[in-house]
Amino acid sequence: WSSDVCSSDLVGRRLPVFNTRPKIQEKLPMKKQAVESIPIDSLIPQARNSRTHSPEQIAQIAASIREFGFTNPVLIDKDGTIIAGHGRVMAARKLDLATVPCLRLGHLTPQQVRAYVIADNKLALNAGWDEEMLNNEIKGLAENGFDLSIAGFSPAEIESMLVEPNFQPGTEDDQGQLDQIEPIICPKCGHQFQK
Repeated sequence: WSSDVCSSDLVGRRLPVFNTRPKIQEKLPMKKQAVESIPIDSLIPQARNSRTHSPEQIAQIAASIREFGFTNPVLIDKDGTIIAGHGRVMAARKLDLATVPCLRLGHLTPQQVRAYVIADNKLALNAGWDEEMLNNEIKGLAENGFDLSIAGFSPAEIESMLVEPNFQPGTEDDQGQLDQIEPIICPKCGHQFQK
């Protein structure tokens, strides 16, 4: 492979592969998995689960399940211990569900289970929002009369997304008076600085 090769010389030819890592598909255990309906009373909470769920959040999850259905199966190990989905199980109990959909991850080692219990929660927290897109979606749902309380946001958060921005110039009360600048005094030497 040479840098003096013209791109037109490459038409129809395979380019060299520089990535020497094994393909991800070769490393992943991609066996067929089926969602099972498991009695809720047979599930075992993960003793080392560091994630907490407030009663308010459990109520939100329950409202979501009631509105949308149980769309995200609980992840369990080969013995029925919950790996991910503790909040969904608590919400299912609140809804008096007898069974919940579960996906059994029997291929994980005990160390992988411990790490995944943390990663499943933390990775979701690392995501952000496209604020403009979110505001537009919330406004669109509100205009169609959808109950926004099940979206997971507080009423104050929803209200702030529904309020149209005010681009009017501010008043002196809003912004202060620029000619009334208080100096900053150095605590060591006493020198005065302007902000």
